[in-house]
Amino acid sequence: MNGQIANCTLSTISGNMRGMFKTIDWTDAGIVMLDQRLLPSEELYLTLRTPQEAADAIRNMAIRGAPAIGVAAAMGIALGFIRGEGLPADAAARFEALAGLFAATRPTAVNLFWAIDRMRRRFEAERGDARSLAASLRDEAISIMREDIEANRSLGRFGAELLPGEARVLTHCNAGALATAGYGTALGVVRAAVESGRKVAVFADETRPFLQGARLTAWELQKDGIPVTVLSDGMAGHLFQKGLIDVCIVGADRIARNGDVANKIGTYQVAVLASVHDIPFFVAAPTSTVDLSLPTGATIPIEERSAAEMTHLGDRRIVPEGVAVIHPAFDVTPHRLVSAIITERGVARPPYDESLPSLCSGAGVD
Repeated sequence: MNGQIANCTLSTISGNMRGMFKTIDWTDAGIVMLDQRLLPSEELYLTLRTPQEAADAIRNMAIRGAPAIGVAAAMGIALGFIRGEGLPADAAARFEALAGLFAATRPTAVNLFWAIDRMRRRFEAERGDARSLAASLRDEAISIMREDIEANRSLGRFGAELLPGEARVLTHCNAGALATAGYGTALGVVRAAVESGRKVAVFADETRPFLQGARLTAWELQKDGIPVTVLSDGMAGHLFQKGLIDVCIVGADRIARNGDVANKIGTYQVAVLASVHDIPFFVAAPTSTVDLSLPTGATIPIEERSAAEMTHLGDRRIVPEGVAVIHPAFDVTPHRLVSAIITERGVARPPYDESLPSLCSGAGVD
């Protein structure tokens, strides 16, 4: 297993019951998460017993997706106060060491930093002994997980109302239950639409080079019995040209105040195609993904991942030795290409620098 997390526990689940899986959970044994690197061929759960193992799981993409890694970081911080071997004895120093550990894992998804800040607020509010502090942080992490699932269900309901009775949806990357604590953002809209009686079929870009669409989105939707067709990233334009796409729905890793959206590399070109063909392009994300501190997407940090993910398919090299490779993991879609941003508090529409702050403040939108 590439990038295996040291000392964690592996266990197999049957995975035969349709739709029955959990992305991440807290147990007395540690943080349990589905290892997404092995899907769809193997369904293995990791039990992570130390903060370092949790951080490695995020960095190595055993768990991925902006909301999901936020939950994983929160749980990792809590784990550091329950099993803190090798960490500073002083509580404040320990918290900052853990915060730094998780902040260094992946730079683009703002949910990671949102979760760290929320755990910091809980830490600063707690005035009890070490045992009560650890319990308090554990409870906060579990609350973040549960709230994420409820947020996804809520935004799913809002998003479903934007779809026609029959819809052919193009999505890019995986913004489903696997990318969140459960249910999903873009796929949460699809699930809610199906639950409301709409007929939905999904076209899933394969999403090179990590193949989240081919491996993960297709796996999730197949489990739920929702029709899904995988296409290579270069085929999307052909489908638009043939009139086979009714709507695009993607997730997000960070959304600037003006509505610029950072998402998996390749999202921008999908948005351009949607615009040219006059097809709605929706972004589905919880308000924790909105970064009001950034006026535009120009300063969103873009993660550069290992060239090996581009040069190799498994153990086979597909790029000649010595050839330069670039591998930005995300791109930024300008707000002018975004038809609407679907959140758990409602649907934001242009101008986003007015509607997004209103939603994030809880005031709602007209």
